[in-house]
Amino acid sequence: MTEEIDFILDSTKESMDGSIAHLEKEFLNIRAGKASPAMLGSVFVDYYGSATPLSQVSKISVPDARTITLQPFEKNMLQVIEKAIMIANIGFNPMNNGDLIIISVPPLTEERRKDLAKQAKVEAEDAKIGIRNVRKDSNNEIKKLEKEGTSEDICKTAEESVQNLTNSYIRKVDELLVTKEAEIMKV
Repeated sequence: MTEEIDFILDSTKESMDGSIAHLEKEFLNIRAGKASPAMLGSVFVDYYGSATPLSQVSKISVPDARTITLQPFEKNMLQVIEKAIMIANIGFNPMNNGDLIIISVPPLTEERRKDLAKQAKVEAEDAKIGIRNVRKDSNNEIKKLEKEGTSEDICKTAEESVQNLTNSYIRKVDELLVTKEAEIMKV
């Protein structure tokens, strides 16, 4: 019977890791002042009829903290990429010089920084909700095992383990949020 509990605990840990990974990915999309190729992660280009990530049709580089340059692999993609960035509505105004697309990343205003910090809090709260849902599902699985004849002591220990995992992952979310907020608010 303990194999089933080990399986539940392993899948709990795996699901909670997934919540943390998702949060980290969402945090990458929240820009924090300095330029980063990840800022363009949500931009898709119409490449011969299919939606293709920007990183697969151009070389994205960051020459300094306020500039992103894109060098398309095909010259005829310049206007398509420029249009895709504008359509993505991520607050950038791309400039096309005939060879490259240059994006100047504007400095964040204090108000915008506060909005981004709120957005980060919302993402962190969503991650916590996901972690708590995993805990609930795991505890329900453990209760099913208890009804099927697994000893009460083993089930209580397993529930405590699930709660300890939940606490550690919630702490991890809080740490990531503090780091992201500091990054956002740094001028």
